[in-house]
Order: sequence, then C-alpha cells, then structure tokens
Amino acid sequence: MEIIPAILPHDFTDLENRINQVKGLVPFVQVDICDGRFVPSFSWPYKKHDHNFDEILNEERGLPGWEDIDYEIDLMVSNPEEDIQRWMTAGAARIVIHIESTNNLAKVFEHAGELVDIGLAINLNTPIEALDEALAIGGERVKFIQCMGIGRIGFQGQNFDERVFEKIAEIRTKYPTMLISVDGGVNEDSAPLLIDAGVNRLIVGSAIFESDNIPEAIHTFENI
Repeated sequence: MEIIPAILPHDFTDLENRINQVKGLVPFVQVDICDGRFVPSFSWPYKKHDHNFDEILNEERGLPGWEDIDYEIDLMVSNPEEDIQRWMTAGAARIVIHIESTNNLAKVFEHAGELVDIGLAINLNTPIEALDEALAIGGERVKFIQCMGIGRIGFQGQNFDERVFEKIAEIRTKYPTMLISVDGGVNEDSAPLLIDAGVNRLIVGSAIFESDNIPEAIHTFENI
C-alpha cells in the first residue's frame, strides 16, 4: 500500500513548509494544482503567480526537496494539454489528468510523450463509460486510475463519499490489474475499507497534515 501525502499549496512558502514536514518519510507527494476554472479553488502557482515558478521552469531552481522526494502533480485545471509540458519541465514524475477537464485527451498524451507516468482521475458523478473511452485513448500510457473520494474536488477536509466503493468495484471488475488510487476523504476510518475494496494507493491530505504528529500519522496509515 502506497501512502502519498497530498498538498494543496497556498503559495510557494506553504509548499516548502509541507515538503519539509514529510521529506524523508515518503518517496512521493501529490501536489494539487487548481486553476480556479476546472475547480473553483486556486492553488500555487495560479493563486498568486510569483518568480519561484518561473525560476523552476527556467531550471534555475528545482521544486522544494526535489533531491529527496518525487512529485505527483494532480492537474485540476481546464485543458491540461496546455499545461502538462510545463509541469514536466518543473520535474513531475507522475501527472494526474482529470478526464472531465479536457475534450482533447489525445493531445495530453501527445504532449506527455513517454517521460512521465500518467494517471487518470474520475469524479464520482462521471459514468464509467467515460473512463473506458479515456483508457482507449491512453492505452498502456495510463499507469493508474485515481477515484475521487469526495463530491467537491479541489478542497481538502471534505467528507468521505461512500459512492466511491461502487466506482472502485466497477474499475476492478473491468481492469483487474490496474493500480487504483483514492483521493479525498481518506482517514483512519475510511482507509481500511478502501484497502479491503482493492485500492493500491491512498492519497492523504488533512489526516496527515492536520495531525499532531505527522511521522506517526504516516506510520499509522502505512500499517493499516
């Protein structure tokens, strides 16, 4: 079971601080990138553009802690085909694309090439047939599917939505060898149920970063 802390950065300093809190404890973090269009919330670097992202894109500096931790970038943005190459340049090892965010998924894979692992995210209200179509486009380039465990994405601390179990069961039946992540509402109560349902990766935000002891919280999830 892979436990991946989720960060919704308000600004670059917030990202640095949270990376420092989990650096050395996990191999990967997921960073939620929200543009205020696909989801109503904004995150860095869309919330407040600053020189830090420009310097990263110009390869004058790296993402915080890049020597010690890998980044999974969750692109909660409209038309991710326009942004994916920037995040590849920034150093993403994995990129999550929400199938509802684009009408040109083929262009996403064209721009991604073979340099990063791609995961496809699906919302609770999206029928499984839309995922089937996306997988037909992406083929073997899709390394995992991310089921959203909350109804209102782009915000941390939302209540877990049990409808995700139906989505997991549908995916596991159709694609028995596919890696499945769940993002949203993952806590000590929902995690065992998700593991029993066949999930391989848990994306955990508030339950880690709002805990009194982050290393202990991560250890607890790893041993559920």
